[in-house]
Amino acid sequence: MWKNLNSEILRLTQQGKYVDAVWLAHNAVKVAEKKFGPQDPKVASSFNNLATLYRIIGRYEDAERYYGRSLNIREKTLGTDHPSVAISLNNLAGVYRVQGRLTEAEPLYIRSLKIRQKALAPDHPDLGQSFNNLGLLYKSQGRYAEAEDFYQQALAIWEKALGSDNPNVATVLENMAELYKKTDRE
Repeated sequence: MWKNLNSEILRLTQQGKYVDAVWLAHNAVKVAEKKFGPQDPKVASSFNNLATLYRIIGRYEDAERYYGRSLNIREKTLGTDHPSVAISLNNLAGVYRVQGRLTEAEPLYIRSLKIRQKALAPDHPDLGQSFNNLGLLYKSQGRYAEAEDFYQQALAIWEKALGSDNPNVATVLENMAELYKKTDRE
């Protein structure tokens, strides 16, 4: 039942039916807690999915709360250096970034990157995500040279791992173009 709920949540999300998806995501949390126990990594995944929906609809306080719960469970059950912990850190940092809470986001992004660098291959796409997100953060802080360096690292990873036609490559190229425009290097 939990897997079916998650499939339906994904389908509704892809259709833009976020209110329905949120309702199902709350049910998925309840089902996971009952079936697997309140500290199971599947519960953490359910909290993460719920938080992502709240982030999408702009309910950042709810997103922060559920990303935090996901992070807490993952750290306790999987250890502090597990790639799933990096996902939770990255997601929570993203909520802080969109809220303008940049000094709170930075250590989470950095910790997520360090976990991924230790746990994943050097050309893993998740590393590209970490580099791109740090680039976004540093651009927001006016730290343009650092932002450019992180964007370039993301671009190299994503081009190698995903190919030059991948949407992630387009995203980082757009981020770099915005940075170049901001720094009068059009």
